[in-house]
Amino acid sequence: MDEPLVVALKFGFLAVLYLFLVWVARSAMKDLGRGAEPAAAAPVQAPGSSGSRSVGAQLVVVAAKGYEPGTSWEIDGGVTMGRSDVVEIRVDDAFASSSHARLFSRGDSMWVEDMGSTNGTYLNGRQISAAERLKRGDVIRIGDSEYRYQE
Repeated sequence: MDEPLVVALKFGFLAVLYLFLVWVARSAMKDLGRGAEPAAAAPVQAPGSSGSRSVGAQLVVVAAKGYEPGTSWEIDGGVTMGRSDVVEIRVDDAFASSSHARLFSRGDSMWVEDMGSTNGTYLNGRQISAAERLKRGDVIRIGDSEYRYQE
């Protein structure tokens, strides 16, 4: 009587294990596929935007592995952030995807957008699901790395 139940439980366990491995493989392939994007394709301007800003926008390190706090980048033309070698701002963080997030200008504002990363991009402690307008002092978090937006 117990033998059919044991066999069914073994097959159930194998099915769950198989589904887990498929999920891990798909997640890894998705992350690796984003690393092959060319750097020139990342900062795309919105239609009708001039791409020029009157105030210099900067991204300043609050806390990030490999950078001293206060390290900054000019981001007026837009930048891509992630672990890949083809991004403008390299994020040396185990929770960052190859091409994790991008900052771009639209009109007179800078925006941040998650690029389908595995672990998400956070703006002021809240995970973003669509492009959001940046304001002076906003904090962008990718994994354990934090950056402050300044104008």
